[in-house]
Formats: sequence, structure tokens, C-alpha cells
Amino acid sequence: MIKILANDGIDPIGKKLLEDAGFFVDTNNIPQDELPEKLKAYDAITVRSATKVRKALIDATPNLKVIGRGGVGMDNIDVEYAREKGLSVYNTPASSSLSVAELVFASLFGAVRFLHDSNRKMPVEGGTKFNDLKKAYAKGIELRGKTLGIVGFGRIGREVAKIAIGVGMDVLAYDLFDFNPELDIVLGGGSTVKVAVKKATLDEVIKAADFITLHTPFIDKALLGAEELAQTKKGVGLVNISRGGLIDELALVDALNSGQVSFAALDVFDNEPTPREEILKHPKISLTPHIGAATNEAQERIGVELANLIIDHFKK
Repeated sequence: MIKILANDGIDPIGKKLLEDAGFFVDTNNIPQDELPEKLKAYDAITVRSATKVRKALIDATPNLKVIGRGGVGMDNIDVEYAREKGLSVYNTPASSSLSVAELVFASLFGAVRFLHDSNRKMPVEGGTKFNDLKKAYAKGIELRGKTLGIVGFGRIGREVAKIAIGVGMDVLAYDLFDFNPELDIVLGGGSTVKVAVKKATLDEVIKAADFITLHTPFIDKALLGAEELAQTKKGVGLVNISRGGLIDELALVDALNSGQVSFAALDVFDNEPTPREEILKHPKISLTPHIGAATNEAQERIGVELANLIIDHFKK
């Protein structure tokens, strides 16, 4: 019997699909340092973002045939090395795009009306300083008519753009690779309309956008460091629900303190799962614990897609 370790979990529907196909699925988490030995008992492993499948682990488990990543990015897997060793590596790039895009806008809507900070202070000060808080949070802004810069125009970036257009925002889109700027937007009744976003360079996005959201793979150097943040529009808002390290966190704190950046919404961090204190406690940062794809609908889609990929692989 083919044995699969779902080390970071899998949706129950995906698990049932695998079991109905005759596979054994283990959803008990094995700590990273124990994987080199214990993974030898399995034919495949599925992970999300927590478990790392690096060269050393691949070398230690010659029995392994498949690595599945529930989600988009595969930064936690040495993909090319695995494939060189004859392993098949799969991910589910489309399943979580909408969930991530919706969190981008949950973060934006919350930040422009100071919800993240007022929710911290109302329980403490709302009974005695209600009018003071009302005055402090009275200068919110609307998203309609503002410019959203999208850095990384893949599946998630395109879903973000669709919501932005629906909200009434202008969109500047940048990607390392050429892309089709046209989007198919679904209207009520199921009809669709084509709308094109404006292509831009990274420099144009940085200098012209009122808000910037990042949707690129991990890179060695921050996309937004001190130099780039200094070139943004005064009071820009930043969203990173992609990868920790895309924004220089210490430079971000300085930019928030100076007012160059009005707020940041972060779902990912340099030091997960222990983000910097300066980040955790900053009043101008909206925080979520890496939950971009963590909706019931996305996890079900991910589990089903991953299960079918694994089933198809072993059927071959």
C-alpha cells in the first residue's frame, strides 16, 4: 500500500479521496528533525509552508517518490534538486488565489479605517476615552479612486486586480515576466466583461501607487528596502501577504515612524514563527499569522487538487 505523510495536514475531503483510491494517509505531524529517519516509511509527503523539504532530507529518503505542496509558492522545497533525483513535485497554484486576494482587501479596508489599532485600544480605553478615540480615528480614507500597485501579476495578483477594479481603484501592475493586462471580470448573472490594467515598471509602481501589494516568490534581497521606501508617495500603504523578506522590516519601521509609509499590513515575516517585537507592537502595522490561504473553501480546493495530482501520479 502506498503511504502518504500529510505532514502539515490536508483537508478531510482530500484525505478521503486518497483513502478511497487505496492509499494510507497519515496526518500526524513529524517534527522537522525527525523526518530524515521517519519519512523513510512513506512513499510521498505533502506539506504547506511549515515543513521544509531540502536536499539533505531528499538524500536521506531515497524511498520518496512524490512531494506535494498545498499552495502556490515552493520556497520550502528544493524543487530542482528533487526532480533531478527523480521525484515528482506538485503544487496547487490556483486553489488559494481568491482567498489570498480577499485577505489583501480585508487588510486594506481595515487599515484605511484604523480597525487594527482601534480594536487594540477600544477594550482598554473605550470606556473612559471614547471621544478621544473617535477623534483619533476620524481621518480614514476611501479606496475608491486611489491607485493600487500590484507587484507580481500571476494568479493571485490578477485576483487582487479584479477586486480592486470592482472597488473602483486604478491598477498599476508589474511583473518580472511579460503578461496579458486583460482580465475577465464576472458580473451578476454570470456574464463577463474584459477590463485591462495598466502595465508599469517596478519603479513606476513604487513612485505612483497609493497602496502597494506584493505577490512575488521569495528573493534574496528585499524588493522594498530603505531606498525604495524613500521613493514611494508620502503616506503610501503596504501589504505583504506573499513572502517574508520582500520588505526590509527595519527600514519599514523607520518609514512608518517618519510618516513616509502610513501603514503596513503583514501576513508574513522575516522570522516566522517569532516576528520581531518592533513589528508586533507597532501601532501602524496590521498583523495576521500567515493565513492568506487559510479559508475553508481554499483548503478544500487545495486538498482535492493535491489528492487528484497524487492519485494520477501513482496510477501512471
